[in-house]
Amino acid sequence: MPDEFDYVVIGAGAAGSVLAARLSEDPGTTVCVLEAGPPDRNIFIHIPVGYIKTITDPRVNWLYETEASQGTAGRRLPAPQGRTLGGTTSINGHIYNRGQAMDFDRWAQMGNRGWSYAEVLPYFRRCEGRIGAGDDRYRGRDGPLKVTDLDWNHPLNDAFVAAAVARGIPLNPDYNGASQAGVGYYQRAIHKGRRVSAARAFLHPAMTRPNLEVRTDAQATAVLLDSRRAIGVSYARGGAGGTPAEVHARREVIVAAGAIASPRLLQLSGIGPGRLLRELGIEVKHELAGVGENLRDHYAPRLVARVRGVETVNQRVRGAALAVEVAKWLLGRPSVIGLQPSLVHVFWMSEPALELPDIQLLFAPASLKEGRTGVLDDFPGMTCGVWQHRPESTGYVRARSADVFEKPAIQPNYLAEEIDRRVLLAGMRLTLELFKAPAFAPYFERMHLPAPGAESDAELLAYAREYGGAGYHFCGTCRMGPEGDPLAVVDAALRVRGLDGLRVADASVMPTMPSANTNASTLMIGEKASDMIRGRAPLAPAEL
Repeated sequence: MPDEFDYVVIGAGAAGSVLAARLSEDPGTTVCVLEAGPPDRNIFIHIPVGYIKTITDPRVNWLYETEASQGTAGRRLPAPQGRTLGGTTSINGHIYNRGQAMDFDRWAQMGNRGWSYAEVLPYFRRCEGRIGAGDDRYRGRDGPLKVTDLDWNHPLNDAFVAAAVARGIPLNPDYNGASQAGVGYYQRAIHKGRRVSAARAFLHPAMTRPNLEVRTDAQATAVLLDSRRAIGVSYARGGAGGTPAEVHARREVIVAAGAIASPRLLQLSGIGPGRLLRELGIEVKHELAGVGENLRDHYAPRLVARVRGVETVNQRVRGAALAVEVAKWLLGRPSVIGLQPSLVHVFWMSEPALELPDIQLLFAPASLKEGRTGVLDDFPGMTCGVWQHRPESTGYVRARSADVFEKPAIQPNYLAEEIDRRVLLAGMRLTLELFKAPAFAPYFERMHLPAPGAESDAELLAYAREYGGAGYHFCGTCRMGPEGDPLAVVDAALRVRGLDGLRVADASVMPTMPSANTNASTLMIGEKASDMIRGRAPLAPAEL
C-alpha cells in the first residue's frame, strides 16, 4: 500500500503546527507532518532565557546567513530559523505582537479578499488564550496559545516608560487592542515560567490523535507533481545522506516551511522563476516568477548605554546571583530566567504628521557584547533596539544549487530604500532622546554604542549599517496577490497559482510586512488557512 494521507504538511513551525492541529480535528481525515529537525526535547527551548543558547545551536537552528549588502556595510548577518517541532516559535524572543489594523486592510486593498482586519481578527482571537487585561472584542480567551504579561520589573524599565510619557508618548496597556501606539510592557508567549511554542500549544496536544502522524528528521526534498497537480512529497529520512522516501497526499500538500525554506523547496521542485531554475539545472515544471522574490525583514540596530547605581541583568546571570535566579524560577517566582529579551515597547511615529506608528523600540535592562551573540556585557548596561515597522526594501531567497542541503542565498537588501533609512534614523534619535531624559538621570552614565558624540545623520546611519542586525522576521517570498499580479505566488485562498492540490501557508504569503514581529500573524495565517482547506465558511467578520 502507498504511504498516503489526506494532507501532507511540510514544516511543524508556527503555521504548520496550527494546521496539523486543526486539520486533524476531523477524525475521518488523515494528516502527515514532515519536520526536517528533531523533536523539541532540548531543555533550552522551554526555558524562556534559553533563547541565548538556541539562537546559535545547530541542533535546533538552521543558522542561515544573509548575503552581504551596502546596507550592512558588506557584512553577512546571522539569520536564525528554527529546525525543530515548533520551528522558530521554539527559539524566538517570545513576543506576541499582532500589528495594526491597517496592515491587514492593506492586504485586502491589494486584492486579497478575506484578509481585512475585521476578517482576520476572529482568527487572532481563536488562536489566543489571553491571560490578563484586555478588551474581549479584540482578545481571545480560550485559544491554545497562552499570552501573558511581564511578571518581573526593574527600575530601568520604569525609567524608560517615564521618559517616554514625559516625551508625550501615551501609556498603552494593550497594544494588541484598539490601538498600538504608545509605551508599555511587551506581552509574551510564556506561561508558568515556560515558553509557549506553537508545538507546545497546538501540535503536542494533537499528536495524541490516531489520524495525525508527525515525522521528525524528515527533510522534504521536493513537491511531487503529476502534470498540474501536487500528489505528494519526497523527503530524506534522517536528513543529509538519509534514506529517500515519499509520502502521497490524496487531497493537498501544504508547504509551511517558512519564508526561507518554502520558496527554496518550491524552486527545487521545479516551481519558480524559469531563468533561475534553468541556471541550476532544475527542470521547469511550473514557471512562477515571484517564488523567492519580495523578501522583507526588519533591520535592527541596538543602542547601548552604560548605567550606574543599579544592577542590571548582566550582573544577575553570573555566579551566586545566577543560582538565586534559577532557584526563583524553579519555585515559580519572577526571575530573569523567565524573561523574554525585550521587556518594554514604544510604538510611535517618525514624523508628527503621521497618524499611525511606523517605528518600534525594544528596551531591556541588559546589554550584549558586540559581535558575541548571546553573551552579556561585563558592565551594567541597558539596550534599546530600533526598527522601522514596514520596510519598503525587498530582496530575495534563491536556491544555490539543486541540492536541498545547500543553504540558499538570502538577500533582504536592508536599507536599500531611502524611506527605510529616514525612518530608522528617526527611531534612533528618539532612543537617544529617551536615554538622556530626566527620568534616566540617576542611572545614565554614557553611551556605549554608538560612541558618545556620534549623533549626526551620517554617523548614526554608518553605525546602523556597521552594527545593525537582522530582525529575524522574514516574510513575503511566496506572496499572495490577485490575478494579474506578476509576482503573486498564491491566491487569496493560499493556493499556488496554476497548480491543483498545493498551498503555501506561512509568513512567506504575506504581501507586505505587518507592523510587528511576525509570529502572531503567522499563527493567524495557519488558523485561517485551516478553515479554507477544510472547506469551512470563514468566521464572521468582527464588529468593532
